Amino acid sequence: MDFYHFYTGKEFEAQEYLGAHVYLGGTVFRTFAPSARHIAVIGEFNGWTETPMCRVYDGNFWECSIEGALPGMMYKYRIYKQDGSFIDHADPYAFYGELRPASASIIYDRSENEFHDEKWMKKRKDMMQEPLNIYELHFGSWRKKTEEEDGWYSYEELAQLLVPYLKENGYNYVELMPLGEYPCDASWGYQATGYFSPTSRYGTPKGLCRFVDYCHQNEIGVLLDFVPVHFAVNDYALWNYDGTALFEYPNSAVGVNEWGSCNFMHSRGETCSFLQSAAYFWLKEYHFDGLRMDAVGNLIYWQGDVGRGECKPGINFLQVMNQGLKQRLPEVMLIAEDSSSWVGVTKPAEQGGLGFDYKWDLGWMNDTLAYFSMPPEYRTGNYHKLTFSMQYFYDEHFLLPLSHDEVVHGKATILQKMGTEYERKFPQARALYMYMYAHPGKKLNFMGNEIGQLREWDERREQDWCILDYPVHDTFHCFMKELNQCYLENPALSEEDYNRNGFRWIDCHQEEKNVYVFERRCSTQTILAVFNFSEQVQEYEILDSRNLTLLFDSNWECYGGKTSSQKQKSKDGQKDRTLELPPFTGRYYIAE
Repeated sequence: MDFYHFYTGKEFEAQEYLGAHVYLGGTVFRTFAPSARHIAVIGEFNGWTETPMCRVYDGNFWECSIEGALPGMMYKYRIYKQDGSFIDHADPYAFYGELRPASASIIYDRSENEFHDEKWMKKRKDMMQEPLNIYELHFGSWRKKTEEEDGWYSYEELAQLLVPYLKENGYNYVELMPLGEYPCDASWGYQATGYFSPTSRYGTPKGLCRFVDYCHQNEIGVLLDFVPVHFAVNDYALWNYDGTALFEYPNSAVGVNEWGSCNFMHSRGETCSFLQSAAYFWLKEYHFDGLRMDAVGNLIYWQGDVGRGECKPGINFLQVMNQGLKQRLPEVMLIAEDSSSWVGVTKPAEQGGLGFDYKWDLGWMNDTLAYFSMPPEYRTGNYHKLTFSMQYFYDEHFLLPLSHDEVVHGKATILQKMGTEYERKFPQARALYMYMYAHPGKKLNFMGNEIGQLREWDERREQDWCILDYPVHDTFHCFMKELNQCYLENPALSEEDYNRNGFRWIDCHQEEKNVYVFERRCSTQTILAVFNFSEQVQEYEILDSRNLTLLFDSNWECYGGKTSSQKQKSKDGQKDRTLELPPFTGRYYIAE
């Protein structure tokens, strides 16, 4: 580790010095705690009695070597404050930890981690000109072994179940909600205690390696949710680590956020080095293909509040971290979950931007769901909620998310949101997803959305797979699988996402009919997308000299609609035709 870089916030491998490092017959322990009065290591190897640590380097670091401290053994740091009191802390740089509610760190030999994904690693890319279809997943509640809250599958077991499902359903990437160790299941991992420790809920670090490796060997990319803004308040972890606010702000006005957790102090170089080392660690050690950074708006603005002004330390941290990650691993994806309108999130850091590859388009998400949630008779007056996104789309590299945040806390599921009675929710949801997959931008869909789940997501329960016994859900699932495959197989829907030549409005002034028509194109293909989001049959004249061949129709009978696919293909193969569009319908045509 470069100590100067550590202090100035430019170190990316602090974990190679700090933490517990195994050698033949023992382990060397190191921690950074400048304000501690005294520190000792306690663990299974010494009967939980104190083995003193010594100050090293400039006196801010502590170290000791212990013979007989072997992989698999638990340990903590007993940190004495200046007043003589002490707290037993987990190691901030631990590579493994106990299952909650226990909180000890566990010595782990990283040489056990192995991969066989060389082919994947050589060819992976940022997917700017390829289809990127992400399945967002909470590891513990996609499927469960038992009905108990902790009836989780292991990393290895879930890989065997999940990968075939992703391939069958047309997803080429999976995004995992945070896997760094965390104490409270209900936080979903967003309030962490272990920034270098894969949660032991699902097994060992070696098991996580096997999960990622299996995905890669089956052509599935793996993204990880990473939380660089805040951490859990538990006193055994980062909070008040050396008896002072070492990782967090000492002032509660900026030190505690809306979620009740502690904000990292990004004006402190040691904190920045800790976080960017963790980010690099997940990418390098576990071969993750990218990170989705949570709550970026809270790094851009103080407490995420535009009125409080830009947070210069947070912005600088993001620029340094993202630039450093890209220099080391240029092929990985860095994705920002940012609800602000700050321009430049996906602009290179060296040009004054934040250096992300993609930004979640939360404006598109809010406008789209608001439009589809309203009764159809009110959509005429809100017609341009669905055209507004293209006015700003090219400001950033946007990704379109229908994520976990949209199906919890009383918000209702995607299917429930549709603004009609039960039977008509399904055709509306099919039309919504066709609009989403034709709109420029990469895609993300949360688990359960693809089967038309009607119960809000609960981290304690698995998805309601039993609803697939009902034909209406089974046909909706069939629709989603085939729409995903259509997206993957037709380059016009993804190749020119961020090129203005890849999109053109054909008609966005049918307010009375709620009809929308636009074109997606690339060098080898042109697709015409036609939508009727009203509750009435609409006739719409296509004035186009090209041959149009129907590619996909949300109203086909096989998806629960009422249109015969053969009849529709024949009818729409003519020129200068008037289309009869059933209520809540989306169609894709190949234009030649």
